[in-house]
Amino acid sequence: MTALTTELDWAQRSITIFGKRHLQPRLVAWHGDAGVRYRYSGQTLSAEGWSDALRIIRERCETETGHRFNSVLCNLYRDGNDAMGWHADNEPELGSHPVIASVSLGCARRFDLRHKKSGETHRIPLPAGSLLVMAGSTQQHWVHQVPRTKKVGEARINLTFRHIEAPVSPVPT
Repeated sequence: MTALTTELDWAQRSITIFGKRHLQPRLVAWHGDAGVRYRYSGQTLSAEGWSDALRIIRERCETETGHRFNSVLCNLYRDGNDAMGWHADNEPELGSHPVIASVSLGCARRFDLRHKKSGETHRIPLPAGSLLVMAGSTQQHWVHQVPRTKKVGEARINLTFRHIEAPVSPVPT
């Protein structure tokens, strides 16, 4: 966690939610293979290269999951005031059944998962060193969040490893 806190170029970016611009309530960094880009919430991120720490964690995630990842969205939650609202990682460049490996470092935080139709909700504690994998049709049927909490005064880093599919070029006519 110490290496990632100092090695990465953390930024608080502006995103579009329901047509309005807001600062994200956390710091983010985007890293990956050369040329990998990711679009979400009205912004496009171009990947910075892999740091040594990110490369080591990625290799471990690939071994544990059996999937290859070409990018990672890094989130730094400075304390319990930083959060991530309800959403699904369903951007087209992730493919129809993305595999997302989520690694938690630092302070434990709660991760909520809610079914889009039934409202069934699971609250999952994510302690330091935990690996949560979302795969299959998870992003089609569920939304997830990291809610605000006044009980947390310490930092947490969450790394969400993913495979971005190259955009499909139009077929010449």
